[in-house]
Amino acid sequence: QVRVVESGGGLVQAGESLTLSCAIFGGAIDNNAVDWYRQPPGKARELVARNWSPDRTLNIGPLKGRAQLVRDNLRNRVDLQMNNLQPEDTAVYLCSALGVWGQGTQVTVSS
Repeated sequence: QVRVVESGGGLVQAGESLTLSCAIFGGAIDNNAVDWYRQPPGKARELVARNWSPDRTLNIGPLKGRAQLVRDNLRNRVDLQMNNLQPEDTAVYLCSALGVWGQGTQVTVSS
């Protein structure tokens, strides 16, 4: 049974950086897509980035230019590195892999 676990969220100040981790258990990610989404308070869930391999990432929309994904297939893990965070980046950040969603990790950015 596949399980996805996010970690690394917390409270940061505007302009700071944060790295979130997505660990996948019970199945190998290989060349399958691993997605990071986020859901701001009172808003719909939105795709942040999708990664297929260590050098193949689609970085979409809200964090474009301020985030990158780091994939480690041996450890079955995909990290989301974010910089210059702003209050509007406050959200629950969720990872999806192999058809399974994690519980999410809260990121709060204070001004």
